[in-house]
Amino acid sequence: MLQTQINKTLWGILMQGSAATQSRLWIGLLLAISALLSSLTVLAQTEETQIQAEQVAKGIYMRTGRGGNIGLSAGEDATFIIDDQFAPLTDTIVTAIAAITDRPVDYALNTHWHGDHTGGNENFGKQGALIMAHAKVRSRMTEGCVAGERSIEPAPKVALPVVTFNDALSLHVNSQTIKGIHIHHAHTDGDVIVYFRAGNVIHMGDTFFSGRHPYIDLNSGGHIDGVIKAAEVALTLGDESTKIIPEHGQLASKADLQRHYDMVVEVRAAVAAMIDSGKTHCPVRWQR
Repeated sequence: MLQTQINKTLWGILMQGSAATQSRLWIGLLLAISALLSSLTVLAQTEETQIQAEQVAKGIYMRTGRGGNIGLSAGEDATFIIDDQFAPLTDTIVTAIAAITDRPVDYALNTHWHGDHTGGNENFGKQGALIMAHAKVRSRMTEGCVAGERSIEPAPKVALPVVTFNDALSLHVNSQTIKGIHIHHAHTDGDVIVYFRAGNVIHMGDTFFSGRHPYIDLNSGGHIDGVIKAAEVALTLGDESTKIIPEHGQLASKADLQRHYDMVVEVRAAVAAMIDSGKTHCPVRWQR
């Protein structure tokens, strides 16, 4: 039933716009379907969530649960988190952080606007955390938007990012220079990857799913070219020792990211070639 609805929706979208527009849509949509169905399954789960921690460098941790992987920097200056999963998980997240540091969360950076990354904003905002994000994240959260077939209501004021930026952000805490780098039109239009220079760690946000196909949110301004660009930027920053935190999946290496990059580039080229040769949506959808 769901697959039938997806096919109908894709057909309606693809009958609009130029051939170039159709090509771009197909490339993104083909990559999105597998990840989207997987995400729907995860969100439907209601079992108790445990927050697992993995230290990836001195003072830097990857915390997993339900939703996006949380990055954590804990030190003498501040407790800094990257993304905050869903609102009902805040107490569990706080408890897990307390096992590492006595400091409350001082700063929270959202890698994009989706609810499994910003759902805890309201709770952490009420606890005094300074919330930061790309300007597009605040705009979407302020105005409300559409996610698939769901309408997302505007977020309360306390949940909104207080500090916003367009291209880059630098944070100097815990003996680290932490850089937030905006990637234009990747998973969404407000994606940020986060680079811990001294720690040699990169948090990719939803621009990289480790061991999974990417999900490109077209309704939120996502585009396959941006997903490729995000990988290019991270591959340039990293070396063979770099630890890469994906938003979903296990801790990765530069080699893992390179394989992801090669796959997405190959898929884009293959689908574009099929469309350029005049194939319709059905042969393209089921080509192996």
